[in-house]
Amino acid sequence: MIGSIKNKLITIYQKIVSSIAFFPSLILIGFVILAAIMLSIEDQEMTKFLLEKAPFLVINNADTARSLLATLIGGLLSLMVFSFSMVMMILNQASTNFSPRLLPNLISDKRNQIVLGAYLGTIVYNILILMSILPDGNKYTLNGLSILLGIVLAMICLVLFIYFIHTISNGIQINNILNKIFDQTKNRILFLIEKERQETDAPLINDDQWHYVKSDKAGFYQGINLKGLLEYCENHKVHLKIIPYKGDYQLPMVDVFAITTRVSEEEASRLREYIIYDSSHDVSDNHVLGIKQITEVGVKAMSPGINDPGTAAITIDYMTELIALRMKLREKEIYKKEGGEYTVQLRSVPFKKLMHNMLGAYRQYCKHDIILMEKMIYMLQYLLRQETQSNEYYSVLKNELQIVKEDIEKNINNSADKKILIDSIDADFLFTNTEQS
Repeated sequence: MIGSIKNKLITIYQKIVSSIAFFPSLILIGFVILAAIMLSIEDQEMTKFLLEKAPFLVINNADTARSLLATLIGGLLSLMVFSFSMVMMILNQASTNFSPRLLPNLISDKRNQIVLGAYLGTIVYNILILMSILPDGNKYTLNGLSILLGIVLAMICLVLFIYFIHTISNGIQINNILNKIFDQTKNRILFLIEKERQETDAPLINDDQWHYVKSDKAGFYQGINLKGLLEYCENHKVHLKIIPYKGDYQLPMVDVFAITTRVSEEEASRLREYIIYDSSHDVSDNHVLGIKQITEVGVKAMSPGINDPGTAAITIDYMTELIALRMKLREKEIYKKEGGEYTVQLRSVPFKKLMHNMLGAYRQYCKHDIILMEKMIYMLQYLLRQETQSNEYYSVLKNELQIVKEDIEKNINNSADKKILIDSIDADFLFTNTEQS
């Protein structure tokens, strides 16, 4: 019961934090609190002090104050509508030219959320201050400092608008989009590599020792309540492994996890509650998703409607470095409670499947392009010289190189170009075979 509540709270927390309204809501609440504080601490003496020391900063007429605040509120509303109409237009352009899967990354940009929050907060602040101005206000009863702060906040919003134009114009550039996805994916892989150095190997468990439990609902598998599962495994002295890959759509009545003891249906239902399903995807928690997104951008760039080989070449360069890091990872993640004995295993997408899906998509659209086929050859040749967790990865790369060679023979019509590409593959095969032997 407690585990179920924890999992639901984790899911709700992730949805709230990943929502575009999260930061604007926090900022809005902060501005409401600021307005309440300003109205509660301000008194006539403070206004008199401002009138004596800096009279040009104080509006001492109620009608003028109301008109000015109303103008600021209307102007900020127009500014906010214009700003985020532009965001919607840019998101539509990104979806059409690049990939719809990029939209969550663009929408969740914290900088845009902070600007939205500042707009909303300033509007609400000025509305609250406007409501506090009495019809018979005079230079001694007006909240001069609060009104002044509202004007300053509105000016800050104008500066934020310029900043917003700058960030949105940079953010939509494909190089910046790819670089952001690349950095997030690279950081995730480096984190997993560092974590693997601190882990021990998985215990040897025969296939007949595993007892499989089927899912009872459908959804995108996004992770587990790891802390809760590790405690469960230690308390019940069992090992457990999760069957689906992160980001996969889990169908009902399909194996979802395996455990080294038989469990009742009631206990199985309890364990299912530790698995988190969600429709959202986050590159920072799933490096395979980052690789897929970069691949989609490259493939979309080579579609007939866009035909942008330069962008496709950039994506292959990024993929080369990411795959080189991925080669240092095992096919599964193993977790153990500190000082504990029992493990929870998570599956990673197999290297063979990852490479085939990625290069298969590129070959479909790039097999007629000499430059991009040369890029793919160079990528595979580079990877064959990199450090690896398993020599099986080298076999996968050699097989992919042979598939690329077959595509070249079938789809490159110019005999001179074909010879150059095939000779580079054959020469490298001789070199890598000699080097690895």
